[in-house]
Amino acid sequence: MIGKMGNHGRDHRLPVTDEDFPSGPWTGFFNYFNFPGKWRTDLRLDFIKGRMTGDGVDSVGPFIVAGSYDGVSKECHWTKTYVAAHDVFYTGFREGKGIWGTWEITENGTSLRGGFQIWPVGSEEGD
Repeated sequence: MIGKMGNHGRDHRLPVTDEDFPSGPWTGFFNYFNFPGKWRTDLRLDFIKGRMTGDGVDSVGPFIVAGSYDGVSKECHWTKTYVAAHDVFYTGFREGKGIWGTWEITENGTSLRGGFQIWPVGSEEGD
């Protein structure tokens, strides 16, 4: 969706994202059953026309994000790809102040799973 911003009769077009999925810096954590605690993650995400893209870094290393979101159902799915390493598949829901859900890695027929929660920087940790 493109928004218009008039300035002295000129038409400036800027990308507009869903209010519940603001583009910009996000932060949060993931849980991993083998290592207790919350493991911090920092991301830069763009939400435009149902597409979710970005990058970030966590204790594993730098990664890129590519996926989708639905502004009506508030559901989102994405793949976090660590540079020169493995992929992690995420399924989440936008509720309260953030997105929460589960992640999964499948390697050699074995699945590893955990939980996560992320929120826009400047918001408090989600509910």
